[in-house]
Amino acid sequence: MSQIAVNTERCKTCGVCIELCPRGVYVATQEGYPAPAHEEKCTKCQLCELWCPDYAIEIEVEEDGA
Repeated sequence: MSQIAVNTERCKTCGVCIELCPRGVYVATQEGYPAPAHEEKCTKCQLCELWCPDYAIEIEVEEDGA
């Protein structure tokens, strides 16, 4: 199950997420959309989600049930 969701209907292919990711999780598709090609490297820092100007990225973060 994917932990990173990219909404291509909202994305305007600005590349902010690709540039900001400290782990290099994303690669640009031929159309310019971010694709989480290296999802196993994701530390869920949520920089891509927080800085996306189109709110097109969602990172699934597990919360502690304490």
